[in-house]
Amino acid sequence: MSRFSEQPSPMAQPKSFLWTRRIVLTLLLAFVLIPVYVMASSSLKSLQDVQGSFEWIPHSLTVKPYVDIWKTIPLAHYFVNSLIVCLSATAFSVVLATFAAYAVSRYRFLGRKVFTVTVLSTQMFPGILFLLPLYLIFVNIGNSTGITLNGSRLGLIITYLTFSLPFSIWMLAGYFDSIPHDLDEAAKVDGCGPIGALFRVVVPAAVPGIVAVSVYAFMTAWGEVLFASVMTNQSTRTLAVGLREYATQNDVYWNQVMAASIVVSVPVVAGFLLLQRYLVAGLTAGAVK
Repeated sequence: MSRFSEQPSPMAQPKSFLWTRRIVLTLLLAFVLIPVYVMASSSLKSLQDVQGSFEWIPHSLTVKPYVDIWKTIPLAHYFVNSLIVCLSATAFSVVLATFAAYAVSRYRFLGRKVFTVTVLSTQMFPGILFLLPLYLIFVNIGNSTGITLNGSRLGLIITYLTFSLPFSIWMLAGYFDSIPHDLDEAAKVDGCGPIGALFRVVVPAAVPGIVAVSVYAFMTAWGEVLFASVMTNQSTRTLAVGLREYATQNDVYWNQVMAASIVVSVPVVAGFLLLQRYLVAGLTAGAVK
């Protein structure tokens, strides 16, 4: 009896595969964590120690870089700009994508497939391809209407919408497709119109997908550098662009760069950790129809 109990299961994975998986995962973990450790340790060193030879175990630590980052450059002002731009772009993206995705998911109209393919195909073009056209459009709008878009927060919000909105529509449409149409019909029987069915039935059931779209739109805008460096000025500059001001003509404050990078990463990391349950559910349901 013991002889049969000691035999390995036919479905058991070979030891070579288990050890290979452990080694690969360990290497990947080291690949991710070592840069984070270098950044964190460098942010707690003085500038002289950072500019010298790197020490894996620092002999002296200081929190002065975390205090100086707010004085060397107007980091708080850039932080406010980033929050305003990113939260506004996220809100507009979610609202517009919700209406557009609901129409694509629930209604059959002429050009529906063309619209869906066109929206998704915009993601295959590099962002730099749209830089000059958007810049010229904003300048011409400002000259003809007096509405200043170039160098303003509004212009940057509109710019970020062009990146996040197409993918948000496609992902939310896939998530709405997974919600039974019977819920809409039941809401209409109870007296709801299309808008009422959307907000009272579909949106509550699509919270994971909406959260996933929100996180995607926010992260896309939060770390963007190219358009922010061209379409902002000193008063509307965002964090991603403002970090380069730690490099002056005389020196580069590497310890403050590392400290500011950690501070900048806090909102994104905190939001991801708090919403990861909804994010995973939204991505898996919205990416597969």
